[in-house]
Amino acid sequence: MQPFYLAYQGLNDRALQKTYGAMLCQLIAAHYPQWTRPASPLSPQSSSPLRLACALPPAPVPPHPEAQSYAWWLNFIQALLERDMPQLGIRIPSTALRRCCTMRAHVHGQHWNAADLARSLSVEEDTARRYLDVLTGAFMIRQLPPWFENTGKRLVKAPKVYFRDTGILHALLGLETQRAVQSHPKLGLSWEGFALEEVIRRACAEREAYFYKTHGGAELDLLLLRNGKRYGFECKYHDAPRPTRSIHQVIQDLDLERVWIVYPGSTAYPLTETINVLPLSHIDTAMQTLAIDS
Repeated sequence: MQPFYLAYQGLNDRALQKTYGAMLCQLIAAHYPQWTRPASPLSPQSSSPLRLACALPPAPVPPHPEAQSYAWWLNFIQALLERDMPQLGIRIPSTALRRCCTMRAHVHGQHWNAADLARSLSVEEDTARRYLDVLTGAFMIRQLPPWFENTGKRLVKAPKVYFRDTGILHALLGLETQRAVQSHPKLGLSWEGFALEEVIRRACAEREAYFYKTHGGAELDLLLLRNGKRYGFECKYHDAPRPTRSIHQVIQDLDLERVWIVYPGSTAYPLTETINVLPLSHIDTAMQTLAIDS
């Protein structure tokens, strides 16, 4: 169980972590013993973001009907907001958190803007920020911090906000089928969040993960730090990604050792000496490189 950091209280409650973790593990083992088995590695098919449920905990997936999976996710979200949050001592109306989640789903993968969310929820900006911190502490949302240094350029310093599980994201967006996901304008950002979460998890980089963006347009989806070296990841939902001017500019700005463009294909191939295209199902190749370079 990961640490349950209560950002809105400014503390890291270890006793609460143990209580919550033990309760969750017991419930899963008692009611869904099949979920306690070790997960198999990603395959090219299972790594697709078109899968409606793909993180923690594992929801019903094919051969189960898509409608069953969608209903499961709706029930999971309701139980988390209405039952689990109050048990953790979070005294925020579930309806307010549900509205916040739904609104965040429509701006998944974008930069945090407290004023916009506060205006939509008719609350103060500090309250909107508290909602975000609560959802982050509950592992529903990831706040990816920006990397900034004195490069002589104007840098974006607001965090990017992702739903950590695309099953939750798709349910909040009302996407019941793979066809609905494929035709939705958030498909690219859904893939970005899914791939980004998988890379961070495989690299064990919770404390070493950032994004980089300048006001001039240079941007990197994920920056990982390892033993003083910098590595970049771009997550693209393309059939055959190509290097862009933005990537070359970021490599120059940050002096990156390597950059991987992660995509939902099945073939890995180099673009330059520094840039490689890599299927998400082969992400362990990048992890081995990180270990060797370190």
